[in-house]
Amino acid sequence: MIALVVTCLIAALMFLVLPSSAYLWVKSVHVFAIIAWMAGMLYLPRLFVYHADAEVGSVQSETFKVMERRLLKGIINPSMIATWVAGVWLAIDGGWLTSGDYWLHLKIVLVLVMSGIHGTLTAATRRFAEDRNDKSSRYWRVLNEVPALLLVGIIVLVVVKPF
Repeated sequence: MIALVVTCLIAALMFLVLPSSAYLWVKSVHVFAIIAWMAGMLYLPRLFVYHADAEVGSVQSETFKVMERRLLKGIINPSMIATWVAGVWLAIDGGWLTSGDYWLHLKIVLVLVMSGIHGTLTAATRRFAEDRNDKSSRYWRVLNEVPALLLVGIIVLVVVKPF
């Protein structure tokens, strides 16, 4: 909820402050934020794979907790917010929402699904921190592939613009 409020406030501020000539700069920020977000989204479930097999209360488990929290709070959350803020600004300023190009609408759906996976990983980070993980390392291995598959779809839509 806090991320949503922060995202809306930053986006509103950007619309008030940035001229349309900032389009390529905002696009650069968007691409950088996506790369950082995806790096974290691919790494966090991989940490969960190993954390799920670690003994509760062990030094290894406690180390994973610190790594997961720092990754989520320091990289994944801020980069997701920056991705959304810059993306919304680009879509509106570039006229993409009303252009009749439906690739963007499907891309937004995939990004919403990615954001849902982000929420799932956030909840899992909390459960791991409380030693309440109930998922196997196999589950986390499978979930680790979902962001990569979504990213492939998003990239194809953006580059090819099939419809």
